Amino acid sequence: MESGYILTYDIGTTGVKTCLFRMSDALELIQSASLEYSIQLLENGGAEQNPEDWWLALKKTTSQVLNESKTNPDSIHGISFCSQMQGLVLVDSEFQVVRPAMSYMDQRATLEMKEGIVHGLKIEGINAIKLLLSLWITGAVAASVKDPIWKYKWVEKNEPEVFSKVKWWLDVKEFLIARCTNVAVMTRDSAFATFLYNSRKGKGNWSPLLCKLFGVRWDHLPKIVNSSDRVGGLTKEAADFLGLKENISVFGGGGDASLIGVGAGAVKEGDTHIYAGTSGWISTVTKKRTVDIGARIASIVGAREGYYNYFGEQETSGKCLQWVKDHLALDEIDLYLEKKKITDGPEAIYASLFEFMFDSIKDTEPGSQGVIFTPWLHGNRCPFEDPKARGIFFNISLQTGKRTLIRSVVEGILFHKRWILELSNEKIPTSDTIRFVGGVARSGFICQLLADITGKTIERVVHPENVGAMGAAAIVAYGLGMIPKFEDIKSMIPIQDKWIPNPNHKTIYDRNFKVFKNLYKTNQNNFAILNT
Repeated sequence: MESGYILTYDIGTTGVKTCLFRMSDALELIQSASLEYSIQLLENGGAEQNPEDWWLALKKTTSQVLNESKTNPDSIHGISFCSQMQGLVLVDSEFQVVRPAMSYMDQRATLEMKEGIVHGLKIEGINAIKLLLSLWITGAVAASVKDPIWKYKWVEKNEPEVFSKVKWWLDVKEFLIARCTNVAVMTRDSAFATFLYNSRKGKGNWSPLLCKLFGVRWDHLPKIVNSSDRVGGLTKEAADFLGLKENISVFGGGGDASLIGVGAGAVKEGDTHIYAGTSGWISTVTKKRTVDIGARIASIVGAREGYYNYFGEQETSGKCLQWVKDHLALDEIDLYLEKKKITDGPEAIYASLFEFMFDSIKDTEPGSQGVIFTPWLHGNRCPFEDPKARGIFFNISLQTGKRTLIRSVVEGILFHKRWILELSNEKIPTSDTIRFVGGVARSGFICQLLADITGKTIERVVHPENVGAMGAAAIVAYGLGMIPKFEDIKSMIPIQDKWIPNPNHKTIYDRNFKVFKNLYKTNQNNFAILNT
């Protein structure tokens, strides 16, 4: 197999991670660099980012990776992206943004969603005609206020002057692809995530009927491409900006929900992976297009043509750990007294402060003395849609200390993953052995806890925090013909460790999990009262 270098960019919610891979008999991570950028959370539920921050972060991290690895830009064969999904990046004909990008977290379009889909004869609270047509055509439905179609309608209604300048509706990585190539495209997974994509067999394009039904302008929608398609060559302007060679092949890549599974090696039918980063999810590869409306779990289009990921999202996962570190842990267990650098980007934090925090609670009691935490700090999407849901510490007593509270946060995050996993299994069987990836998977303590709570064998790949970039690299290698068959990707991503469930903890976790599932139902009205 021909050797070569591949450069990939993982565009997350809070920062970019740029990775350089060598491709020969396996994908080998040579060098990486990270850089944070900001997100603006607005009082009206908005969540916005400046796309220029992403583009500048690419420049800085590319320079760092090339300099530290001493790599000649001429040896790079391909570029691709893995990115956050369901953002809304509206640009003009010159690919200049007409307003800040609306993050997937943005939830200000409540009125637009109500006007668009919550009216008339309803099924599961959704307009029956639009629900049934959406399910028939695309296999899912825009049932969340955070879905990009409602962001698009919000801009149309509230910012008409801005909307009049729009030429293209893009997602996060599509904006960066356009900056690299001067070509407007959407990969199939991004197109599907708009819920305007016809995913029926033999179709695979925008649906004129759904565009008409939801009032979306056809001419705003770009060409649809496969993840492994070469979109174009790097333009001279982009090459000069990034410090790379002109005309390097730029590939479609994919969203994080598609490529993290690929980077985990979960590429064959029936393979399940669990991701825990800022957000989280459960995903199983399937050839079956199915949806569970009540549980908000659906087969979404992935990176491999003809296959889907049966996908349930957890709104806040690692973000809860960030919260507990910042607001609960610091003064008791003296995280900052460890003399370690905390300003070198997110990986430095994950490698030191979180690791130290987990070590401080490893001897606490399984089940957290009956204390249960609900990880809905920014609302919830699956298995119930409620932007007003919030976190709870339930069943605290005089004996409850901070270490117990911290452990209950970890267990609560994993209880929610078990909830989605069990509901997923009702429609699409999940695998007995699960690949666990994301920054949180670097903790062996949490890997064992996940095995105990779910009853599944847990495997961790090498560099679990870089699986998005790894998936993007695998897609480039496949697109270049370096990997002959898609399923061969699995053998090129080695397993580092494995954890088996501890049967002695099953009774405790089953008991707590039962209570955990009841907490939303018993507090739904209270959330609505307090978070109007």
